Amino acid sequence: MGIRKEQKEKRRMEILEAGLNLIIRKGYSATKISDIAEYVGMSAGLLFHYFKSKEVLYEELIRYGISGPMGMMTDIGKEPLAFFEDTAEKILQILRTEPSTAKMFILMSQAHYNQAAPQSVKDMLSTFDIYTPSAKLIEKGQANGVIREGDPFALAIAYWCAIQGIAEQMAMNPGYPYPKSDWIVDIIRRK
Repeated sequence: MGIRKEQKEKRRMEILEAGLNLIIRKGYSATKISDIAEYVGMSAGLLFHYFKSKEVLYEELIRYGISGPMGMMTDIGKEPLAFFEDTAEKILQILRTEPSTAKMFILMSQAHYNQAAPQSVKDMLSTFDIYTPSAKLIEKGQANGVIREGDPFALAIAYWCAIQGIAEQMAMNPGYPYPKSDWIVDIIRRK
């Protein structure tokens, strides 16, 4: 990639980061393109060379927010407990090293409840389901005797909501100590 393309991509990522920071603090509706442009020190007109609208920028953030967790769900061929252990460890490691990832958890949570979200975002969110494949893995782990008894879907919710809550706390309080991934897995682990 040439230097000019690298600089443009770096600037594009700065704009996305600014959009993420502002949207999680002010909300999608209250965040203006001019706010994002000011945050990164450019004119709104120049920002439109990177993203043709706030909606397009928001869609990009949501697409990224969906791709991470859904990408992890492609690795479900592992032994169920190993999948949940590895996933919790990977997510906590990413949260430690890439603070913007914790903010993505807030963005995605807000997006699910945002009635003012563009229809394109609502459509993307309607395809986002980590609970169903997780519940199927939990059923398999229950059959193998490594995952506790209980409603598999409810256990999937408990596991993922623990990760969600931790990510949100780390985004808002980056100095807090990180829990151990085993603590999360213990929610579903058979004792």
